[in-house]
Amino acid sequence: MLAAAAVGVLVLLLGLGLQVGAATLARHRAETAADLGALAGAREVVRGRDVACTRAEAVVAGNGARLVACSVEGWTVTVVTATSCGCVPSVSGEAVGRARAGPVAGGVSPSGLPPVTRGDRWVAGPGRAEPDPG
Repeated sequence: MLAAAAVGVLVLLLGLGLQVGAATLARHRAETAADLGALAGAREVVRGRDVACTRAEAVVAGNGARLVACSVEGWTVTVVTATSCGCVPSVSGEAVGRARAGPVAGGVSPSGLPPVTRGDRWVAGPGRAEPDPG
């Protein structure tokens, strides 16, 4: 009797673990689709908002998610995606991913290096940022 209860608890824990894994996978899929969609949209933003969001939607769909929202502010594209969890009905819902892509504001890269200008190449290393001689 005790062995049957232990097996039942193990099966319940296995099912719970599988549902958590499915939800995590759905979230990662939504976030990846949002990242790639925002990058694709940012690449096309010079051609207009409609072109950028259409491209973002195509990339998001190609990654197994659906585009919930796409907005363009200046040269920055923001994308919101959703994908179904595929979990049991009691845990139903959608995983959501959000991403933004565009040029770095202020002309300084996140690493603190100056922007690369025409003809300049920079070498970055621990504690240094200097023009590349070659």
